[in-house]
Amino acid sequence: MTPMVSIRPGPSAAHNALRCAALRGKPLLNLPAWALRTRRSIATNAAVQETPVEYPSYPPGVPSVSIAPRRSLEERKKAVKNAKPFSEFLTDTFNRQHDYLRISITERCNLRCLYCMPEEGVPLSPPAHLLTTPEIFYLSSLFVSQGVNKIRLTGGEPTVRRDIVPLMQSIGSLRSKGLRELALTTNGISLHRKLDSMVEAGLTGVNLSLDTLDPFQFQIMTRRKGFEAVMKSIDRVLEMKKLGANIKLKVNCVVMRGLNEREIIPFVELGREKDIEVRFIEYMPFGGNKWSQGKMISFQEMLDIIRTKYPDLRKVPGHKNDTSKTYEVPGFVGKVGFITSMTNDFCGTCNRLRITGDGNLKVCLHGNAEVSLRDLLRKDNGGEPIDQEAFERIRQIEMDRRDGRLSDQTVLGWGQREKELLQVIGAAVKRKAEKHADIGDLENMENRPMILIGG
Repeated sequence: MTPMVSIRPGPSAAHNALRCAALRGKPLLNLPAWALRTRRSIATNAAVQETPVEYPSYPPGVPSVSIAPRRSLEERKKAVKNAKPFSEFLTDTFNRQHDYLRISITERCNLRCLYCMPEEGVPLSPPAHLLTTPEIFYLSSLFVSQGVNKIRLTGGEPTVRRDIVPLMQSIGSLRSKGLRELALTTNGISLHRKLDSMVEAGLTGVNLSLDTLDPFQFQIMTRRKGFEAVMKSIDRVLEMKKLGANIKLKVNCVVMRGLNEREIIPFVELGREKDIEVRFIEYMPFGGNKWSQGKMISFQEMLDIIRTKYPDLRKVPGHKNDTSKTYEVPGFVGKVGFITSMTNDFCGTCNRLRITGDGNLKVCLHGNAEVSLRDLLRKDNGGEPIDQEAFERIRQIEMDRRDGRLSDQTVLGWGQREKELLQVIGAAVKRKAEKHADIGDLENMENRPMILIGG
């Protein structure tokens, strides 16, 4: 008798192809470890019996595939009724719920992009001032416990951090606690060398910064070589997507008048046959990047440029918390997005918080108000960085204070420190303004260089 196999809904067509091949017992050669692990999990699930919903149209010899039944209306009502309210600590006075956390894990970068930092670089924080891996994991755990379901690792350039893969593995373990997405913003120079391990660790999305498709112009805009390596990283992400990896790819392009506005159309055409969303970003003012309104090309001007060649460009419905306005050219596989911070802000639906490399909480990208989480976190460690040994020692002290039991009053068992951190975070979130300053004020405001914020 043909066994019934349960497959959960939702994977890509490519992923389904991988599953079907595994179900038929066909060998899959030269697959990376993450793909082989997917195949093994499918083979294991083949023996699992669940209530099936049969589809009789499969040809002879192919196992019937069933979809696990959806929860009943009563079950869904019960789930809604029992759902916990969103954290008050992460809800501001305008009722914006901040469930997206961006963490800068390094201030270093192997490029010198014009809009990001001065040619001579920027003064870097002493190593002891930067967050350690245990500190980043602890703060990630704390925010996830309060309702954050998406974490993005940024920099500087995050792939230059030596322990980025172990760090991603530890953060990836928070999926059982409610984390849904683990994303990365990168320049792509060395991504292709680490991508397989990152996907194994739980990476679900890559935002790759690329401002030109011309290798010579690339050197002008980044003051470094590396165009071929970036394209290799893009190709590797696309290759993994075809193999069934659950990973989104977005290419971010900052458009600057006199430098790369002629490449808007070629970037759009990247999506003709490739599953890429290219997002054009309005040039924004940050410390040391010599911003001027004359260099900025507005969202509307970019739309007009594209429509001179593709007049049928049309808007795509998006999510309320999207930072970009998404469009598509009929017949193209990829999409086009616009991040319009300067001319058409999206502050009203902002759900993002940022932690800088030196441990400051920043509630608005364009605001200069910051509060240190690092100093409070290290208070019982003499102000010194918390390594893995210190992390375990401090945690054990808190547990011993409660006779070896985790506190019922705090989520992670860190007692008073956890309460104080949440109070500081909550107070900072409550101070978040309704919207950031307008163009004229932003131009004259002091703010960190982009490289020291993490985007």
